[in-house]
Amino acid sequence: MRRMSYVIAAVLALSLSGCSYLFYPKADHYLTQAKGTTGVQTIENLTTMLEASAKAALDPTTYQAAMDDLHNQVHALDQSFCGVTEQQAKTVTYAKAVTLKQELWAVFKRLWKQRHDQGMRVAHLDLFAKRLQELRETVRLL
Repeated sequence: MRRMSYVIAAVLALSLSGCSYLFYPKADHYLTQAKGTTGVQTIENLTTMLEASAKAALDPTTYQAAMDDLHNQVHALDQSFCGVTEQQAKTVTYAKAVTLKQELWAVFKRLWKQRHDQGMRVAHLDLFAKRLQELRETVRLL
């Protein structure tokens, strides 16, 4: 019983940590692909990737692959925030970027639930693209 408690504690620690790829290993692939010389540059590169996937998800015939990419890239974006410097993380601009990232997550969750409905998907992708642009502009100020 004690051993089982340790296993459960370890799994919870890994899954709840902000910089883990336990459940989304493709996120690591996208994060590596977007890797810049700084954490901020990595975030900017990921916003470009996310933008391309969001545009591809508009196509009614091939949207599912783009949505899968978008899903993994959103997880990579979440992880990329671990790459900013401690000094950057203490700024108001970073706090705004975190808020925008959380808004992106909220929009993405609704998008994911409605992904098979073309009209809803387009509406949510439009909002996602707007928030993504705002995030990009904010991150550039870091």
